Amino acid sequence: MLNTFTSYQLITKDITKSIDRIEQQPVVDRDTKYYLANITKVKSIDDFVKNDRLFKYAMKAYGLEDMDYAKAFMVKALKEGVSDPNSFANKLTDKRYAEFVRAFNFAANGADATIYNKTQQLVTKNYASQAEIAGLDPDSDYVKGETTYYLANITKVKSIDDLMSNNRLYTYALASFGLDSTTEDKDLIKSVLQGGVRNPDSVANKMTDKTYAALASAFNFEAYGANTTTINPAQQPTVDKYMRQTLEEDAGQSNQGVRLALYFDRKAPTITNWYDVLADTALASVVRTVLGLPDSFATADVDKQAQLFEQKLDISDFSDPEKLGKFLTRFTSMYEINNPTSSAVTSVSVLFSQPITVGISTDLMMAMQKLRF
Repeated sequence: MLNTFTSYQLITKDITKSIDRIEQQPVVDRDTKYYLANITKVKSIDDFVKNDRLFKYAMKAYGLEDMDYAKAFMVKALKEGVSDPNSFANKLTDKRYAEFVRAFNFAANGADATIYNKTQQLVTKNYASQAEIAGLDPDSDYVKGETTYYLANITKVKSIDDLMSNNRLYTYALASFGLDSTTEDKDLIKSVLQGGVRNPDSVANKMTDKTYAALASAFNFEAYGANTTTINPAQQPTVDKYMRQTLEEDAGQSNQGVRLALYFDRKAPTITNWYDVLADTALASVVRTVLGLPDSFATADVDKQAQLFEQKLDISDFSDPEKLGKFLTRFTSMYEINNPTSSAVTSVSVLFSQPITVGISTDLMMAMQKLRF
């Protein structure tokens, strides 16, 4: 059996090929084809949870397969959505639930939840509203004709240049946000789209007029590239998450240290403070291993744990691929010392079962399972 360090390096050396091998597994391939063929037919929360095969696939994609039986619990989360900071999903400690609800956002997008794409539904809705503001009839032949052309061609757009070179699409896109393509500086619009909205210092985010940030968010080439005009989190992004989740679980069958390293590598870009780490038992376990701390350290005061982590490590290193690689090299080496592959590897799958709620008792959660949905 390969040791922890070597196994992890072999998988991450070419992560695309590693995931391709997972995709080719007969069961995975069959379930994925079924999912993609049927998810767009789902028009309501009830449709979703009643199709056990689709629902379980989606739950596993977000690391929630241990809760796929708790349908009443998930229905409540889906119904309340994530727009309200006090919604059920947003109040849960485990942020995987909010991420799941954000991907299957029936609360915000209704029957379009599984097909919703900002460059399609949002833009055409905005265009109709802007036409009405301008004194045009949203049901006029002109408005309908422009919308028909837009929807027929926008999915062919794969880059910012594609969008800007098609004057009819470009004009429609800007008009949907109340911008006039004949007066807007094209170089400015291009820089707005190139910068996107993920960076607080991007061109769009630094502009006083938030219309430009809204435009960049709808046509988010910076984040999604060629998939911008077709992407929907309930479709391919969920499949991608399912594959990565399956890869990690598959690696964990022979070595849980490799699974922990792959998990940390995936989550690292989202870590903004040490409390994010401490809220996730798997992430915290990796950090403790690197620092040579016993598992019993997890019972110490949370603030003191965070303080020690901060003294020993620079959290910004997790957003640097090279430094993250060195960190995980140390982890896999330390894990191997503590858990030699020559002997049976103790299961640590419990680490991936995150805390469920804040202010909601287990008894209440169990009572919710008895609800009819």
